[in-house]
Amino acid sequence: GGRSDASLGGVEDTSTGKGLLRSVYKFTRPHTIRGTVLASFAGVARVLLELRSPDAINLELIPRAALGLLTLLLGNVYIVGINQIFDKDIDKVNKPFLPIAAGEISKRLAWVLVLGSALAGLGLCFAKFGTLIFSLYSFGLFIGTIYSIPPFFLKRNAIAAGAIIATVRGFLLNFGVYYATREALGLDFLWSPAVSFVARFMTLFALVIAVTKDLPDIKGDKEYGVKTFATRLGPKKVATGASALLGLNYVHAIASAFLFQGAFNMWTMVGGHAVLALMMLRNYMLLKPDSQSSIKKFYARIWNLFYLEYALYPFL
Repeated sequence: GGRSDASLGGVEDTSTGKGLLRSVYKFTRPHTIRGTVLASFAGVARVLLELRSPDAINLELIPRAALGLLTLLLGNVYIVGINQIFDKDIDKVNKPFLPIAAGEISKRLAWVLVLGSALAGLGLCFAKFGTLIFSLYSFGLFIGTIYSIPPFFLKRNAIAAGAIIATVRGFLLNFGVYYATREALGLDFLWSPAVSFVARFMTLFALVIAVTKDLPDIKGDKEYGVKTFATRLGPKKVATGASALLGLNYVHAIASAFLFQGAFNMWTMVGGHAVLALMMLRNYMLLKPDSQSSIKKFYARIWNLFYLEYALYPFL
């Protein structure tokens, strides 16, 4: 096996030949799983912190919350898995360490994992959550499918790809977790300022991820005619645009604290986002656009900022 990309500062483990379980783990794209887990914990924590009465928290809800998280993770595995099945050839150039491209997992096993995840996720969602959550979940799986499969291949259209990732990671995930948690507690849905802020903020952030995820993949995307902003504009312009968009997002966060006085905790909303904005600026300054390892580190740090936002979320 090769050296791990995680040790080189990339977002993924690029070692190969570590056995079947390790391959299945890589197949789930753990950096996306971490994002889903953090969004779930932060969304639940947010609802619980908004409840002023601890007696509303019932221990019987823990298994339901665990099933909710499992349902989301199964959806996550389905979406990243179907993408790998149809991207095998491009991945051989861009991400040769992914298990299908590396020949560690057969297409047949990949299909079993992907269809099993989709069916189990839909079944759990239907059995345990209301109609609205089931509809949102099904919609998420549907757009995750047309992103990756022919004849749609929406991932090959930079704007459609960005819109899908922003919808799933930005709106559906954050709104869905918050709504399902309140529903489980027997509470009516309520748009709190923090939740509508996070849905807006993460939608923009997911757009940034959608654009920057293609930065390490320019070589294979060009070879296979996948038109991304990165192949058209080059790494420097894309990194600059993405960092500017993220900067505006942090400005919007800090401005929201002043515009809606009393709606947010000033310390986390202003102080927390100022620190994250400085980290984002440092990330941009460190980028060497002609170095593949520097580009991978730049992209990995964007995911770190994404995770850190969820650490702030319950306390906004």
